[in-house]
Amino acid sequence: MHASKKAIVTGSGGLIGSECVRLLASEGWQVIGLDNNMREQFFGPHGTTEPEVEELKRSIPTYRHLRLDIRDRQAIRDLFESERPDFIIHTAAQPSHDKAASIPYDDFDVNALGTMNLLVAARDFCRESPFCFTSTNKVYGDRPNYLPLVEKDKRWDYANGLDGIDESMSIDNCLHSIFGASKVAADVMCQEFGRYFGMPIGIFRGGCLTGPQHAAVELHGYLAYIVNCAMAGRPYTIYGYKGKQVRDQIHTRDVARLFLEFHAQPRQGEVYNLGGGRGNSISILETIGLLDDMGYQLRHEYKEANRIGDHICYISDLAKLRSHFPNWTLEFDVPAIVSEMVERQRQRRETPAATGVR
Repeated sequence: MHASKKAIVTGSGGLIGSECVRLLASEGWQVIGLDNNMREQFFGPHGTTEPEVEELKRSIPTYRHLRLDIRDRQAIRDLFESERPDFIIHTAAQPSHDKAASIPYDDFDVNALGTMNLLVAARDFCRESPFCFTSTNKVYGDRPNYLPLVEKDKRWDYANGLDGIDESMSIDNCLHSIFGASKVAADVMCQEFGRYFGMPIGIFRGGCLTGPQHAAVELHGYLAYIVNCAMAGRPYTIYGYKGKQVRDQIHTRDVARLFLEFHAQPRQGEVYNLGGGRGNSISILETIGLLDDMGYQLRHEYKEANRIGDHICYISDLAKLRSHFPNWTLEFDVPAIVSEMVERQRQRRETPAATGVR
């Protein structure tokens, strides 16, 4: 009996990481997950990844979990030297645009230095193994806000008929946020390792990646958080732009499936904008309307000041992704994503032991 392929997934208890673990395991992979639950440190008890990790350990026999900190350079090197993984999916991060300003050292150490530790270890011990890095559209800073926009009834949109933002947009001379800057450092280093060392590394600049298992908090995880507020009767605060700011949503399963496509057809240091595209774009006001149609009225207040560096309208142009990975298609539209979130919340309410953190 031959050994199955082996993957390392960082941030394995998180939104994208846990979905990747499940998909890989279902395809016969052995998966080593790294997650030390720093998310709880960043966001408090409601941000913990512990329940998801325990579920992975319980339900997937081929999953092995390590509470390893990606900032621990020697531990990462030792792991990669001993395991020699066939695939690396790097999702671990300090993920909050807002939180980073109050914890700049932690933000940079996790996002930039942690990524460097993984890249060097991969170069030294498994250079030929495909490596997927979850970057962010925040590497473009606030530059998308300078595109010509038109105000519509419930959303902002591009005034020139632009379908979405592609990978040619500059990342220079704009306001990034501290989070965006640390992710730029990691993003560019992934590109450099791919090109300089000839490594199969894909850089995926995610927008709103979401799903029913999202441990959403006010500072991170907009769609899941607004659904949670509507169902729990908690007030939601809209920050600026008249609530017409737009994001394109993509389900975690579609992200995980794309990473497997990259493993099958890797490229060296290639950058991709990753989101749901125009068909999965939705504004806050439109989200409120969708929830209202489902019977969940959202109590909300409006504050004029927007979040620093926040995008007014961000829709990913998926043309490059679709060109490079023609077998990949989106399986989840926005109503399907929201319906899954609603169902997950109902299940939590019906199972008291499962309520609270996830």
